[in-house]
Amino acid sequence: MKKLSAYIDELASFIPDLEKRNEGISASNVGWQIEHSLLTIRFVAKGIVASDPSQYASTFNFTKILILWTGKMPRGKAKAPKYVTPEDFTQESLQKHMINVKEAIAELGNAHPNQFVEHPYFGKINKKETIRFLGIHTLHHIKIIREIVAAENS
Repeated sequence: MKKLSAYIDELASFIPDLEKRNEGISASNVGWQIEHSLLTIRFVAKGIVASDPSQYASTFNFTKILILWTGKMPRGKAKAPKYVTPEDFTQESLQKHMINVKEAIAELGNAHPNQFVEHPYFGKINKKETIRFLGIHTLHHIKIIREIVAAENS
């Protein structure tokens, strides 16, 4: 949870750069990367908290195991579901969303170990797997943001 909280703080540090873009790195700008990460964390955390732990059953999923084990996500291989695809955002809306995400993370921390969410590529993932996934996913987008900002500043 500490890593995820640190990643949220790093995302916040890039809010002033929200308009920066580099098509060679990503079709989306920095603001989209931030908002997508926040939407994902909030949606997944809320899903975990709302789930019934008695309904969780671990299943084998090669993609889940590969990503959770390596800690890396390939670029450009998956399409973000509509419910975590940003539409409009501003510096102010991103800052407000940061507060909501921090609250959602706190709720996630209090979840039962077998509370879960149904991931579109991984299937059911429990609290521990979810926290790992959210860290990997958020870092994936932070790396993209870092590249865009570095390219813009060079």
